[in-house]
Amino acid sequence: MLETLLQLDSALSLLINHFHSSVLDAIMITISGRLTWVPLYAVILWLLHKQFGWKTTGFFLVFIVLNLVLSDQISVFMKNYFLRLRPCHTEGLIKSLHLADGCGGQFGFVSSHAANTMGLAVLCSMLLHQNWIKVVLFVFAFLNSYSRVYLGKHFIGDVVGGMLLGALIGWLIFKIATLVLSKTNLAK
Repeated sequence: MLETLLQLDSALSLLINHFHSSVLDAIMITISGRLTWVPLYAVILWLLHKQFGWKTTGFFLVFIVLNLVLSDQISVFMKNYFLRLRPCHTEGLIKSLHLADGCGGQFGFVSSHAANTMGLAVLCSMLLHQNWIKVVLFVFAFLNSYSRVYLGKHFIGDVVGGMLLGALIGWLIFKIATLVLSKTNLAK
């Protein structure tokens, strides 16, 4: 059963990777880039300030950073624990892949990009009340995760695992932040 799932994961990931063009390559490399999303982060900060003021925004910023650190470090721990090779390091797939942006590290389960972006999307969508930013945050997380498969850096299972991990961490950090906030003078 597991072998069948892994074969399906590999086949679907290759299908996504093979649907490429030079224009899509450039778009996916940009989407996957860490600095591409800085304007979104600035909008998140501005919306938090508009909704809560600078003092509470600073408080939530500590938890946003904690969310990112936990998502990143737990995903790295999982990569080193599960030792699932990335597609670009998997024998039998290497010559089949279109690698528009190189390969990346050796192991891929779970995707740090997927964990980080989904964790941020879940946490910030629970903090912010504007529906449009919630849509933007989840589109951001899904596009970023998809780009990792498109670029041959991860299997679909890697990004799904990363998204689930990030969602769980984002939700837990939200619960902890709101609990701590309710116990402080900031909530008053």
